[in-house]
Amino acid sequence: MSPRPFERPATISLPSSSAWPEGASLEGLWLPARGEGVARGGAVMAPPHPLMGGSMDSPVATEVALAASDRGFGSLRFNWRGVGASAGTPSGEAEEADEDYRAALRFLEAAGEEETGNGPLLAAGYSWGSLAAARVVAESARTRRAILVAPPPAMLDANALAAWGHPILAIAGDRDDYVPIDELRAKLAPLENATLIELEGVDHFFMSGLAEVGRACRDWLGD
Repeated sequence: MSPRPFERPATISLPSSSAWPEGASLEGLWLPARGEGVARGGAVMAPPHPLMGGSMDSPVATEVALAASDRGFGSLRFNWRGVGASAGTPSGEAEEADEDYRAALRFLEAAGEEETGNGPLLAAGYSWGSLAAARVVAESARTRRAILVAPPPAMLDANALAAWGHPILAIAGDRDDYVPIDELRAKLAPLENATLIELEGVDHFFMSGLAEVGRACRDWLGD
């Protein structure tokens, strides 16, 4: 396999509004698709909750972005508003997380053929980020896959994901206090488009199981 490409900074423009000064943006990191050929698509990976230390440096967010790059997707991960060099103040509001996620998707949609091959997009997220991905995924016609890592089932709209209809990979540990695996299994069971990978002995923070997350993503994206 070819060497892994280097990440480079990405500036994700925020929509002009009274809430933002001119030129406000989110901080991101762009990882080109691995390989010599044209990228097969683009992926965006959202980190966990910004009020709980969530940032694009999360090992889980990094692992999923690397897996997507290895499978031919140009990969973007980003910092929520108020985190790192991103504009604004950290927020626990779902509406503001969705606005940030939409900005990242717009960045992907505007990327050129060299970056994404003008191919389909993958929406991904970890914990709080997975919920934003699940809420926003249907808003982009190019978004055709989703990876949800440790999505809290009580806040997951399974009906909306079923109506969206495209393939979904969910990954969670069986010792996750924030994501009861039985509840997640029951929530996803009616979705014909969803695959659930349960990691034995793994909690919400993936101190163990990180390699399994990457392996599951690579296997699924390789289909």
